[in-house]
Amino acid sequence: MSQTALNLVAISIFLMTLSVLLGPLINLSPTVPALATFTILGIATLDNFGLQGKGGTIFLDWIARFSPEYRDRIIHHEAGHFLVAHLLDIPVTGYTLSAWEAWKQGQPGQGGVTFDDGELASQLEKGTISAQMLDRYCTIWMAGIAAETLVFENAEGGGDDKTKLARVLSALGLSESTRQQKQRFHTLQAKNLLQENRSSYEALVQAMRERASVEDCQSLVKNAEF
Repeated sequence: MSQTALNLVAISIFLMTLSVLLGPLINLSPTVPALATFTILGIATLDNFGLQGKGGTIFLDWIARFSPEYRDRIIHHEAGHFLVAHLLDIPVTGYTLSAWEAWKQGQPGQGGVTFDDGELASQLEKGTISAQMLDRYCTIWMAGIAAETLVFENAEGGGDDKTKLARVLSALGLSESTRQQKQRFHTLQAKNLLQENRSSYEALVQAMRERASVEDCQSLVKNAEF
């Protein structure tokens, strides 16, 4: 069972337990928590066997988005990816800020910034990736974590980014200790780029908050550089 499905099962158990404890105090009918639990477990089952985790991800993301801080973290995280990609001359092709938006665009996970990574994929397939190309993408992948750390002093997201970096470095034959070192190094590199371009970053965050197009975001960043 996927981690998302397990999270949904945990939520249903929590709701049922809570209803048992508080139901008599607030005159809550046992039917209500039972239906809620049945629905969540149904979603978890369907998600696990039919949607490969996407349905549960959307559901959990929808719940989490009631938190303003959660929404704010996502915007700052993705703006970090966007700006660092722009600074390193990697074309941004799109961005999403929720699991629902990502699903509609056929993307996995809870959303993110998409890049033109055809050259990277070609080099990886041939096994001839240049050190410069690798460094650029590693820095971009770590930019979301760097952005959260810069703004909130810690990072709650970025699990998929770490996995992507580790998968590529592992395919290149790097040891786990070396992968960890490169993760820390590129996170620091990304953080430095964001600090050096803080005004551009803050303007981009606001633009993405308003769901500006990729072209408008790019123009805004270019103008903020001068």
